Amino acid sequence: MKKKIAMLLTMVMVSCSVLAGCGKAETKETVYAVEAGSAGEKVAQEKNFKINSVASQADALMEVSAGTSDAAIIDLLMAGAMIGEGTSYPDMKYTDKLTTEEYGVGCRKGSDLASFINSVFAKTYADGSLQATAKTYGVQESLVEQKSADYVAAADSDVEYIKGKGSLIVGITDFAPMDYKNESDEWIGFDADMARVVAKELGVEVKFVEIDWDNKIMELNSKNIDVVWNGMTLTDEVKGAMECTNAYCNNAQVVVIKK
Repeated sequence: MKKKIAMLLTMVMVSCSVLAGCGKAETKETVYAVEAGSAGEKVAQEKNFKINSVASQADALMEVSAGTSDAAIIDLLMAGAMIGEGTSYPDMKYTDKLTTEEYGVGCRKGSDLASFINSVFAKTYADGSLQATAKTYGVQESLVEQKSADYVAAADSDVEYIKGKGSLIVGITDFAPMDYKNESDEWIGFDADMARVVAKELGVEVKFVEIDWDNKIMELNSKNIDVVWNGMTLTDEVKGAMECTNAYCNNAQVVVIKK
């Protein structure tokens, strides 16, 4: 009798081993919500994560809040503004930093506007106004030191083209704390405020245009916009397709989950 019981126990143990998880729940693959075309989507693809591509990083956070995704991958600067105590998502936190990266402003390839913006960055950093603007939006710890930079005009000057038409058209998306609307429906944020400073230095008005982030290069080249200024990561692809300014903020891609 004891032999039969022992044999039955052995058979059960073997069956459990074959089924790989007898008595245990099957492990669910984590789904990461990411903005389509973003640095977050790129790193998720490189790591072979299961992803849910959405229209914006704000939408990625909404997916986690609704429980339709397990986690989101967003910019660290946005996480600082959007999650945690006193924010829109107090029940969320960020965990892993997946990358380290830098933000820059993108102009048309060969444009001297990038040089002009660098000169404004240098001037405002030297007089402290750049740091003050950064502090207003809570990004002062991420600010990159701006060294002296003189504007160098090009023969076929984009700066003169912008002055001639009287407006600096800035391509953006809704991306706090860099570009977002206040209660008066006006665009504010660190990038929006600095774009206004550049427009003032140019002697023109500033116009903000929401763009499809995937089409930013096409929008630039077709002259629908003059500059992409929206917390843009300086990837090799971006630097190859645009004339980019010096980096002005450090950033990272982080994983956001519910607490």
